[in-house]
Amino acid sequence: MDKLKVEARAFYESTLKEAKKQIEIIDQKIEDELARVKEVINQLQEQKKQTRLIYDGACGILGAENEFEKSEGAGNN
Repeated sequence: MDKLKVEARAFYESTLKEAKKQIEIIDQKIEDELARVKEVINQLQEQKKQTRLIYDGACGILGAENEFEKSEGAGNN
């Protein structure tokens, strides 16, 4: 019976180490994915900013109402 306890303990210690290793790998994957998503968001925000400049300019040239300024005035970015 003591041998079974020793074997069981070794099994659970091994399982514990492997589970911890897997958790660390998953945590790193999460961090990597978050960094990637943040970069994509930054790129999209920059594209939006540049496109907004074009839109604002076209509204000014045409004398058209700028719908975005109107919605920003109401607090709906």
